Amino acid sequence: MAGLVRIAQAISEATGQAFDLAACNYAGGGCINRAQALDGRDGRRYFVKLNDAGRADMFAAEADGLAEILATGAIRVPRPVCHGVADGQAYLVLEHLDLGGRGSGTELGRRLAALHRHVQDSYGWWRDNTIGATHQLNTPAEDWIGFYRRRRLGYQLDLAARRGIGRQLTAKGERLLDRLECFFPGYRPAPSLLHGDLWGGNFGYADGEPVLFDPAVYYGDREADLAMTELFGGFPAEFYAAYREAWPVDAGYATRRTLYNLYHVLNHYNLFGGGYAGQAGHMIDGLLAASG
Repeated sequence: MAGLVRIAQAISEATGQAFDLAACNYAGGGCINRAQALDGRDGRRYFVKLNDAGRADMFAAEADGLAEILATGAIRVPRPVCHGVADGQAYLVLEHLDLGGRGSGTELGRRLAALHRHVQDSYGWWRDNTIGATHQLNTPAEDWIGFYRRRRLGYQLDLAARRGIGRQLTAKGERLLDRLECFFPGYRPAPSLLHGDLWGGNFGYADGEPVLFDPAVYYGDREADLAMTELFGGFPAEFYAAYREAWPVDAGYATRRTLYNLYHVLNHYNLFGGGYAGQAGHMIDGLLAASG
């Protein structure tokens, strides 16, 4: 409880308005973080993510990512309030949103396309962050293929090799890295602002308005966001129709979708092990075949 009192004090300092903690309630959480909803005596409510103190930088990066998306005005995200360490726990305080009910998949597609219209001159971001609990390298680069080879697939393959994914799969992965250019004939994507971890569990609706949360922000090929929406499902058909109407997708996406989702499947192997190694192997085999 002492830690929550200190977090309440941090909220007071960040907002410039005293936050008198009245109650805290368990608010679920995934396999990485714990969460609490903090209620104040004045009716204000905040959502708080908690983890070990060593995860403080992860929360700082998430707050920066939410701020980056928020600044575009393209789509709603929970507003970051403050973050830090209290009584041995890292914390991130966010605006509390009542997520639930239904909303428009069409509007979600349009707003994601609007987010992707925000571009910069290079790929990556000004700071590293995390994808799940895994470190995500964002050192900027002018070349997308080189960025994806070194900062995304190559990095995850190195982690998988150390975890014990097997020499055969590692060798196939290295062959794939050498052939990446085959998947980008005449295609140079704009460095779009990406959510970065856009699976079905990271979007919802608040008062009918689309909301994104738990980002792993960087600037890259917008197809990487679209690909992940298809990895685990959960996005309606009207979402894809509205996105493509707002910004049509290149024909090569049908193949690159697997290339981009391989990053996430390898990351799941590195986090959880199990059958993700076999899934990654099948994906690599298909990509190698497609590369000629």
